[in-house]
Amino acid sequence: MIRRLASRRLALALPMLAVLAACARQSAEAVSSAPGTPGFLLGLWHGFIFPVAWVCSLISPRFAIYAVPNNGGWYDFGYFVGIVFLGVGARHTRTVYRTVYVDRSNR
Repeated sequence: MIRRLASRRLALALPMLAVLAACARQSAEAVSSAPGTPGFLLGLWHGFIFPVAWVCSLISPRFAIYAVPNNGGWYDFGYFVGIVFLGVGARHTRTVYRTVYVDRSNR
């Protein structure tokens, strides 16, 4: 029952998120194809150091968590991979369920 409800919510949320994401666009000033513009590898690095860069950006205005201008989609993809697979989202977590049975027949 709970799984069915969760899958139904997911089935409703995913199309709504896709429609919302379709409205997003990157400004022309933020994308550059000039040599030396941050690309995939620098996006990967920026995604990996995101937690440290974010804390530093709260303290000092000299730090930024995202390079602008960048080369567009490849920088974004590297940034995503850096955060999700190498950085913050890379923790190996698991849920452990423990069931304890109490024998009350000895009383």
